[in-house]
Amino acid sequence: MSESQMIHYPQDEVHTFLLPVTIGCSHNACAFCSMYSGEKFSQVPLSRIESELKHGNSYTERVFLTGADPLVIGFQKMEHLLDLIRQYFPYCACVASYASIRSISRYSTEELSILHNKGLRELYIGFETGSDECLKLMNKGHTAAGAIREATKLNQAHLPFNTIIVYGIAGKGKSLENALATAEMINKFTTKRIITMSLTIFLGTKLNQMVKSGEFVPASNSERLIEVKTLLENLRPLAPTIFDTTHPTNILRIKGTLPQDKDQLIAEVEKRLL
Repeated sequence: MSESQMIHYPQDEVHTFLLPVTIGCSHNACAFCSMYSGEKFSQVPLSRIESELKHGNSYTERVFLTGADPLVIGFQKMEHLLDLIRQYFPYCACVASYASIRSISRYSTEELSILHNKGLRELYIGFETGSDECLKLMNKGHTAAGAIREATKLNQAHLPFNTIIVYGIAGKGKSLENALATAEMINKFTTKRIITMSLTIFLGTKLNQMVKSGEFVPASNSERLIEVKTLLENLRPLAPTIFDTTHPTNILRIKGTLPQDKDQLIAEVEKRLL
């Protein structure tokens, strides 16, 4: 379905119809990421996308747009794409996609609302951290204030999204500081789910070079567990929010809904700290 050597998608979308929209990553500069290394960014032509839809099952109920950041194609193309999905998959109740803070900033609240009404019902966004120092170090291309602004815009457009964060991303000795900054950021908007990942050092990344040079020292597992615990302790969700650490990178697997399951989730982390 794509020219990519590998198609990436969230674990919850494993049984979803995968529709190629972009190839590679338009940013492709995050220090910790190797997902699209050596892959030239391009947009999949709408004619090819329509061909994929024509050969799909018309009873498809959920579609996931593949590529690092499909929203980068812009409002007009995205609107047309959603119209095509509705045309060929009339029973589709949800179109989901990865998105970045950078691409969302190119859309107005009204445009995001229109896309939501046309079927875009769930985004997966890499916020990573609420620390500006860490965001700069990892070359994410956005600030915490910018992330809050765009998340608030999505809330106003009633477009649900998942907040992906990475613990351990601040390095040794900074886990507590990072947890507090990240909780402060998330507390300022409403998100469907908080998906955590534990920082992984991949070969060929700038972060791997930083580790070799001593510029970055990874946090220990105990520091990372304390970071998760501190994050949970300081989250004050504005609405029921799923807290999910079941991604394969995590060093513990817990899942529950905040705020009602907060004490139980913290207790699970504490068990691992003993």
